[in-house]
Amino acid sequence: MNILGISAFFHDSAAALIRNGEIVAAAQEERFTRRKGDPNFPSHALACCLEEGKITASQLDYVVFYERPMVKFDRLMETYTAFAPKGFTSFKRALPLWVKQRLRIPEVMTSMLGNEFKGQCCLSSHHESHAASAFFPSPFHEAAILTLDAVGEWATSSIGVGKGNKIQLTHELRFPHSLGMLYSAFTYYAGFKVNTGEYKLMGLAPYGEPKYVDLILQKLVSLRDDGSLWLDMTYFNYCQGMTMTSEKFHQLFGGPPRASESSITQKDMDLAASIQAICEEIVLRAACHAHSLTKSPNLVMAGGVALNCVSNGRLKREGPFENIWIQPAAGDAGGALGAALLGWHHELDQARHISMPDGQKGSLLGPAFGEERIRLSLDALGARYEHIPDESLLLDRVARLLDQELVIGWFQGKMEYGPRSLGCRSILGDARSPQIQQTMNVKIKFRESFRPFAPAVLREHVHTFFEMDLNEDSPYMLFVAPVRETQRLALTPEDVRNMQDPDLRVRVAVPRSRIPAVTHVDYSARVQTVDEDRHGRFYRLLRKFYDVTGCPVIVNTSFNIRGEPLVCNPQDAYQCFMATDMDCLVIENFLLMKADQPQGLLANLETYRTDNFLD
Repeated sequence: MNILGISAFFHDSAAALIRNGEIVAAAQEERFTRRKGDPNFPSHALACCLEEGKITASQLDYVVFYERPMVKFDRLMETYTAFAPKGFTSFKRALPLWVKQRLRIPEVMTSMLGNEFKGQCCLSSHHESHAASAFFPSPFHEAAILTLDAVGEWATSSIGVGKGNKIQLTHELRFPHSLGMLYSAFTYYAGFKVNTGEYKLMGLAPYGEPKYVDLILQKLVSLRDDGSLWLDMTYFNYCQGMTMTSEKFHQLFGGPPRASESSITQKDMDLAASIQAICEEIVLRAACHAHSLTKSPNLVMAGGVALNCVSNGRLKREGPFENIWIQPAAGDAGGALGAALLGWHHELDQARHISMPDGQKGSLLGPAFGEERIRLSLDALGARYEHIPDESLLLDRVARLLDQELVIGWFQGKMEYGPRSLGCRSILGDARSPQIQQTMNVKIKFRESFRPFAPAVLREHVHTFFEMDLNEDSPYMLFVAPVRETQRLALTPEDVRNMQDPDLRVRVAVPRSRIPAVTHVDYSARVQTVDEDRHGRFYRLLRKFYDVTGCPVIVNTSFNIRGEPLVCNPQDAYQCFMATDMDCLVIENFLLMKADQPQGLLANLETYRTDNFLD
């Protein structure tokens, strides 16, 4: 029995295929179209899933859409009516899209699948899809469920319970009162792009002080003990306008939103710290309430807010749950997987078989590329490469290049599903280097200098570098943990002065630990544990690096530049490699050094950088 899940038309469209309850493939449309957060129908991702599953559309039994468009349309119409005539511009822009596509989802899906598709089309609800994506792949027989995002149909947050092959959502918070919308409003005010810039706000927060918490709670937000909230909508504009915040919001905080690409001020940092502190408190309260309702020792989470790894880390340290599992594709893309799983377990009432350590397969669910295809692609591009079929020799070579502080583009195996690069479409560096953070941000990622990088660490060594237990699992880079005191460096008087410098590049350059490239200014790190079962060759590379250097930690960041999705195929990888200051590219068994590449291929470097240097 083949079931396809689809999420589309709002942000980060995706497709996911399950067969008899097992995840076969999942991918986001943006990876194929090269349009970040592509909201269009995921025709390329759909084709990828069919190819990975070795089936055609004729062999699909069900296709399940991740939300109920008519209910969502009712919410939009009610909102527009409530704010009329102020919402007319937004209404006028949205209506044609709804009439053309969004109200005709079954017809659109059938049309995209072609005449050979003879299966059934179904709809699930947005937060049920999130909940299903969190519970069904988890390693728990039963668990509390917490979903937190901007908005689905009406729900903005939900609490429920999963048991066996069923989930039930029992409590919800409704639009316009939304933690996701609140956080996005501050993302917008800080000059970052909504839906893609929230993680920048989270990364900026440690540079500031939460000076505005009391003001936000006095004026904007009424927060209850159970984590529910009420927003004073006079400070916001997302119901009726084309912006997130209103003039009243701007007056409260002393000016208009920061212009994109302008200097980041201390006020911006303090606002980021303030809304992050409030976000953490809301998540912690909501989770505690879910625990009081369900009495379960286990928690599963999804929804865009579940990607806030700082909140997740605090919840793990301070919350009441013994075990927490978070869907790696926690945003709307993950709704495709949840919809497919709902079709199997709810629509068809099929039994659930729990996999250990989970059923997500490392979230490595996209396409892989064979040697012949890679060779043909590289030859067509005019690339110069070395073929090293002996894995041991290849890994030894790459480990020694990392030890020389070279930056490596690393392309292996199946593409990741979700926003995190987990060791298959990665850019790697030496975490011990004080210079590598600035080099990778400015010369390779072309992004803001304050942005932190994540450590990939051998799971068996995670407890020696981070405040985590022996062999504690964090394979999806979804939890922040403090760097251990034993790994921290004593600060000099000059370091202390530099930590107060208004220039963030100076602050972030202060070495704070033995692994300065992945230690943020507050001594935290977004940890990815690496084990052989999930990560295969990536684990073996870290083992080789450990053998060479005695250090089990490297920098792992996504293989893309600012404004682009993760690279998908060998051509994407080579283009990104050539357009940046990466030193080396490894695509499966092919090793390419930048110095060996034909100089003519660099002719469009500046154009590529300019075109892709986007917010």
